[in-house]
Amino acid sequence: MQQKTYMLKPADVVRGWHLVDANGRILGQVATEVALKLTGRNKKEYTPHVDNGDYVVVINAAKVAVTGRKETNKIYYTHSGVPGGLRERSLGELRKDKPEEIIISAVKNMLPKNKMRAERLKRLKISATEKHAYDAQLKINK
Repeated sequence: MQQKTYMLKPADVVRGWHLVDANGRILGQVATEVALKLTGRNKKEYTPHVDNGDYVVVINAAKVAVTGRKETNKIYYTHSGVPGGLRERSLGELRKDKPEEIIISAVKNMLPKNKMRAERLKRLKISATEKHAYDAQLKINK
């Protein structure tokens, strides 16, 4: 008798909470870990067509490390939609104003480009410092 492959149903999804400290860690390594947890690929019951990912809280986003000259040479582009509305900022400038955007951008580009990406990004909670508002959820999960 041939063994059947287990397929997770959306009603059977159980979401957990994970805390990731980005203090001194390389940006790409943090983003990879977060993307795996958001997609649910770290779980044994992973099913590609079911969003089985967990909630992820990233703290110390302002202290994430980058290698080389990325602090000045890495450029983030945004466009307002009007002619001449292209805005570019270096990683150093973005770190001063909105350090959360650095992690969001890296994780967003590592997630699959499909309909589930927006829902997965909603489960990503980022804090620039050690303080965050998700202590209660993290304690329930342990």
